[in-house]
Amino acid sequence: MTSIDSIKEAIAPDLTNLNRLIREQLHADNPLMDKVIQGFLTSKGKQIRPIVVMLCARIFGPVTTRVLNAAAAVELLHNASLIHDDVVDESKLRRNAPTINAVWDNHIAVLVGDFFVSTALQQAIATGDIRIVDAIGRLGKLLSLGEIEQIYNARQHSLTEDSYFKIINFKTASLFVACARVGCHAAGASDADTELLAKVAELLGLCFQLRDDVFDYFSSDTVGKPTGNDLREGKVTLPLLYALTRTDHPECAEMRSLTDAEQLTDAQIETLQDYARRLGGIDYTYGRMRDLRDSAAAILAESTLGPAAADLLRLFDYIIDRDF
Repeated sequence: MTSIDSIKEAIAPDLTNLNRLIREQLHADNPLMDKVIQGFLTSKGKQIRPIVVMLCARIFGPVTTRVLNAAAAVELLHNASLIHDDVVDESKLRRNAPTINAVWDNHIAVLVGDFFVSTALQQAIATGDIRIVDAIGRLGKLLSLGEIEQIYNARQHSLTEDSYFKIINFKTASLFVACARVGCHAAGASDADTELLAKVAELLGLCFQLRDDVFDYFSSDTVGKPTGNDLREGKVTLPLLYALTRTDHPECAEMRSLTDAEQLTDAQIETLQDYARRLGGIDYTYGRMRDLRDSAAAILAESTLGPAAADLLRLFDYIIDRDF
């Protein structure tokens, strides 16, 4: 049993209640809307984000209805962003299932995404805690800014590690931070403990994105899902960023010139993937992931949260080791 499976087993009743709540709140009288939504819900992912909400809340007490409302809010907003991203990226598959825009069309997909956003806000309001409503509102802004920042950097061919980490902090880590905050708020945690867990969650979110970006530098057959998409969209992530700093390598200048291309061919993408692997980009990225995990472990070791927070470190281990 993997670390994520053991964590999910421990909170299985809470996850069941969460998914029941989400289905109930997303039910629509319109048969088309309801059919599209129910189809989308059949292929849910690992639900890492609501798990973070629950793990943070469980440090301070049981998972209450308010915690479930908070977890539903972030999961719904996250899924809304995925639905909208699929429209923007013209994606045909997600979680090995056809996307809403592929099955229906962009018009319906955007409306369904909007429906998810509105339902997320309703769930935040249902907690009765303005701090949770504020966290969800701020999160929506940060997710949008992260995508815009990534598009801007791709168009400007910005190749710095600082700009890369700024992007993934906005587009991924901000969601994990929101999970920690709403979980703590819903459970009545102190401000100090909330900020401590928010920092751990930020590190977890960065780690998650680093691992996700590594997938893009292997073949689809190896990973089991489409790869090379970031490079296809002009997005240079950490494995290649590191390899491009190896200016002593004779191929470096040629590889940097490839990243300036308006549109890469499949052959050029494979060349860049291979270069990142050969020049140590994957190993470097794994090293950064382990550094993030170590930083989180140090923060938790100095806290008074005790063993109840250990599952957050197990999430780091799962994320670093996951193969899909």
